[in-house]
Parts: sequence; C-alpha cells; structure tokens
Amino acid sequence: MGNDRAIGEAYHITSDNFLTWNAIYQAFADAEGVSLNPVYIPSAAIAQVDPEWGAGLLGDKAHSVIFDDSKIKSLVPEFQADIIYQDGAQETAAWYRENPAAQVINQDLSDRMDHLIAKFG
Repeated sequence: MGNDRAIGEAYHITSDNFLTWNAIYQAFADAEGVSLNPVYIPSAAIAQVDPEWGAGLLGDKAHSVIFDDSKIKSLVPEFQADIIYQDGAQETAAWYRENPAAQVINQDLSDRMDHLIAKFG
C-alpha cells in the first residue's frame, strides 16, 4: 500500500514456508487436540459425484503448491510473515470454540462428504 510501483499490479502475500494439504489439516487437528484420520479421495472422483464442488478442486486445489513471494519481496524486501500457519490454526480454532454462533454444521456438505467416504474411503 502506498508504493507507486504496486499500482495496477496483483500480489499474493504468503510466508516462505510451504505446507502440504496433509500439513494444513494436521495443524487444525493439533489445534483441536484430535487425531487426523484422512480419507484420500481423488478430485476426479469428487467431481464425478458432485460436478460443481469437483470443478473447484480439479484446478489448483488438487495438488500442493508452493507460492513464490519474489514479486512482493522485490517491492518490500524486509517483508516477513509474522504468524506461522500452525499458530494461525490455533488462533482460528480458539475463535470458533469461543463463538458458538459460528459453530454451524452445513448438513448438505456433511452428507456429501459422508457419501464420498462411504463410496471411496
């Protein structure tokens, strides 16, 4: 913000760490003090059962990726992410525990996941 060279440009701002999907889910399992028991279902199988949901998975979400922060660091070389993902997961989980109104189960999504696990898990 406020850097003339940034006007009209798009940036993503991430940390220098990279996380697999397993590591992301593990961080939230750890934050809740539960065991992670993943069920691996191919994105193509999800798309077969639920084309709308699957379409969003078949792109960049189907694989772990590493983001390159060199563009933002060329403008702000001193930039350093202050919060590591695991700490952010702890903060997020704590917020949900402290806010019951946000603890709403999407029954449709839950049912779709149960169906997929039963079919492919």
